[in-house]
This record gives sequence, structure tokens and C-alpha cells, in this order.
Amino acid sequence: MTLEIIWFCLVCFFWMGYLVLEGFDFGVGILLPVLARNEEDRRSMFATIGPVWDANEVWLIVAGGVTFGAFPLWYSTMFSGFYLALVLVLILLIVRVLTFEWRSKVTSPRWRSLWTWTNTVGSIGAPLVWGIALSNLLQGVPINADHTYGGNFGDLFSPYTVLGGITFVLLFAFHGSVFLTLRTDGPLRERSRHVSGLIGPVTIVVAAGYLAWTVGVAAEHNQRGVFPGVLLAALAAVALIAAFGAIRARREGIAFIATTSAIGLTVVTLFTSLYPRVMVSAPSFENSLTIANSASASYTLTVITIVAAVIMPVVLLYQGWTYHVFRARITGTPPVSNPIDLLARKTKPAAADGDS
Repeated sequence: MTLEIIWFCLVCFFWMGYLVLEGFDFGVGILLPVLARNEEDRRSMFATIGPVWDANEVWLIVAGGVTFGAFPLWYSTMFSGFYLALVLVLILLIVRVLTFEWRSKVTSPRWRSLWTWTNTVGSIGAPLVWGIALSNLLQGVPINADHTYGGNFGDLFSPYTVLGGITFVLLFAFHGSVFLTLRTDGPLRERSRHVSGLIGPVTIVVAAGYLAWTVGVAAEHNQRGVFPGVLLAALAAVALIAAFGAIRARREGIAFIATTSAIGLTVVTLFTSLYPRVMVSAPSFENSLTIANSASASYTLTVITIVAAVIMPVVLLYQGWTYHVFRARITGTPPVSNPIDLLARKTKPAAADGDS
């Protein structure tokens, strides 16, 4: 296996990690107006993602950085062609970040309502744009012979790509509702389970249609056979069905593993359908970017491979530890913002007993 293939797989891995982890963040934001009945519910929902949302967004930075380091031509062509779409995502993410920082600064109900709805708009808009953008990589966009983008913003919209955006919104809403059944208790948990049961069937139907269409687009636009894409797509659909069955059986942990698998398999289906190209050109297919013609020099790939081998395990262990620390359900206790504060809170009673 060449370094180009390894780094194509790593780009897929980081996008998968970002969309899985940020997916339930977005899902919680999407469901804020649906599940929250009062300010206490809204605070509890924000508290479920408050300690981890910023770490989840780091995966986006890493995914972009890895793409730039390993496939600079892909990075430059994609970011120039999708410039307006990516600026829109950036605005949505920034506005969403502000809701976490500013919402609690003023106690006015109107102020808090404004930032609650702002979070929801950002949580819907960002995955919608991501779904459209990733679908365009496979469907194809106008790329000139010098590998520059030759289209306009309107070229990014088609029935297939818009369905991709809608699919990602539904996947994240379902993922977020299942996440809330794991992280909340009482009436909010029951409402989350009920909403999961309502969202699940719709998500299964829409996602199955999008995945089947993806396999067809790969064959038509990227000269790919139906295998292994159709197998991965089928597994993603089965994972969604399993998630729906598990949530109805009150097996929230299994349901969350299943929604995580469904999102991950959807991303893998897209990247597998895209390989060996990284950006399909339409209608001039010969101008498509491949892992070979868009990759960095061998020396560069070797250096970043060594760096990644050292840093990645540390980052993964730290984030895994963070999720372990914040695994408890939200039960109305005032939330904390980082694992150090939580550990300090847990050790205070023990310290007090020792002093007495």
C-alpha cells in the first residue's frame, strides 16, 4: 500500500471522526426547540455537549490540515471551488460557538431564546452544507485542464447533492436524539427516546435512498463498479435499522453504537465510491483529481506519516479520557466545563472527610 493510499484513508478517517463526533453535537442543537420544555431542559441539553463540542471541532481542523499536507492540489481546488459554501459553513460554526459563550451571559428570556434558535440554525445549516459539498466531490464539478475550478456556486446544487445535505441533517438529528437518551435522565430522556422513534424511520428511508443513489452516481460519474460501495451502503442502512430497533428496546448504548456506525459507514461509502479520485470533474472527466496527481511529494508524505504516528495516539487517548470523565448522565447538577474541574469536584468530599 502506497503512502498516497494510506493518507487518502486517513483523510477519510478524520472526516469520519469529525462527522460522527460533531454529529451528535449538531443533533442536540437541531432538537433544542423540539425537546426542551423550559430553561432547565435547555441548560441540560447544552450541558451534555458543553465539555466536548470544542474538542469535536478540532477534528475538522485536523481533517483540513491533513488534506492540505497530503493532497495540496485537492485542497486548493476544493477550497477555491467551494469557497462560498465553506465561508457559509465557517459563519454557521462561528455563530454556533457564540451561542455556547454568550447565551448564559444575560438572564433575559428573550436573549436566551435568540441564542438557542441561533444554535439550532447553525446546527442545521452546517451539516446541510457539508452533505452538499461531500456529495459534489463524487457527482463531479467543472474542473479545468489546469485543475482549477471552472464553475459557480449554483453548480453545487442538484437533486443528488441536496438530498445528501438533507440526509446528513437527519442522520445527525437521529444521532443526537440517541445521544441524549444516554446523557440525560427523567422526562427529557423519555422525550428524547420518543423523538428517536419518530426520526428513525424517516432517516432510514431517506438515508437508504441517498446511499443507493451514491452507488449509482459512482458508477455513472466515476466509472466505479457497484462493489464494494453497495455492500458498505447496505451495512449503513442495516446499522440505522438496528439503531431504531435498539432505541425501541431501550438499549440506548447499542443504539448509539449503531448510529455512530451508520454515519461512519456513510462517509466510508462516499470515499470508497470516490477512490481512486479525490474530486471528480464533470463533464470533462479526464480533468479529475486523483490521489496520484494531487498528492504531495514522497518526502513530505513520509515526514507527516512519522509525525502522525507519534501525535495521533496521544490525541485519541486524551479525547477518549475526556469522554470517559463526562460519561455520567445530566441530572440537574450545575455543569462543569472541563475534566479537571469535574475531577476536582469529585475529590472535594473525600478531602473534606480526611480533614475532619
